[in-house]
Amino acid sequence: MGRRGGGFPGGGGGMNMNNLMKQAQKMQRQMEEATKELEESEVSATAGGGAVEVTVSGKKEITKIKLSEEVVDPDDIEMLEDLVMAAANEALRKMEEKSQAEMSKITGGMGPGMPSL
Repeated sequence: MGRRGGGFPGGGGGMNMNNLMKQAQKMQRQMEEATKELEESEVSATAGGGAVEVTVSGKKEITKIKLSEEVVDPDDIEMLEDLVMAAANEALRKMEEKSQAEMSKITGGMGPGMPSL
């Protein structure tokens, strides 16, 4: 006779599956809470030695741009555009790092060695 594919051997497999489901549900709740907290958070980044500051929300939306008067030069709009772009990209990168760090706190125990279902 051949072996049956899938499933858990023996009668105790159901209990392990219940524990696994409970852990998965707990992790899902933690991830939902962390996502909500992240969406309500903000990070800022500067460019040009602080001449331009951009703030980004956890929803990855720009919520604030602050410019120093000395950086507003009608004869050099390109520099201002570059500084705003650099600060915005840096703020978005910081928010992405923060998001990944928060999620890895929750999922940190899961890795390549975890048994597959």
